[in-house]
Amino acid sequence: MDVKTLGAKVRRRREELGLTQQRLAKLAALSDQVLQRLESGTFEDPCDPQIFCVLSILGLGFDTVSLDSRKKKRGLWMAAKTSSVSYAGELTEEMLVHSLVTGMPPIGFEPHIRYLLDEVPISIVVMAVEETAAHENCPPAQIWNNLSQLATTYGGSRREMWE
Repeated sequence: MDVKTLGAKVRRRREELGLTQQRLAKLAALSDQVLQRLESGTFEDPCDPQIFCVLSILGLGFDTVSLDSRKKKRGLWMAAKTSSVSYAGELTEEMLVHSLVTGMPPIGFEPHIRYLLDEVPISIVVMAVEETAAHENCPPAQIWNNLSQLATTYGGSRREMWE
């Protein structure tokens, strides 16, 4: 796949997920300029590890199999289970959807949300956002805004990434 095609694919998927260039750059820990060069097809090294990080977050690969297989996964379930790993009470998918749609965690599950924001792999959080937006028939950008609100209140070490 040539760099221009890859860049167009990245831009299209980023927009599907309701991510701005700035937010995706934060999630992938790269500069806005690198992401802009990637999307415009002017990034010189498509094998750079930074590119693979962006592709992983977006659920993309150098083929269509990656995104197809990702869409079969249950991101909400994985995010809820992972967020509950250290706690007696279990955060359910429904509770997580409610938190992402309202920007407010269920009472008593604030630590679970902090764990989601600080420890759950970014690609799983992105999948949960995408599934929530589809499930609730709302724009993904709205879910990202709510996640940012949760990060402002409950986030710890990765707070800035979500804002």
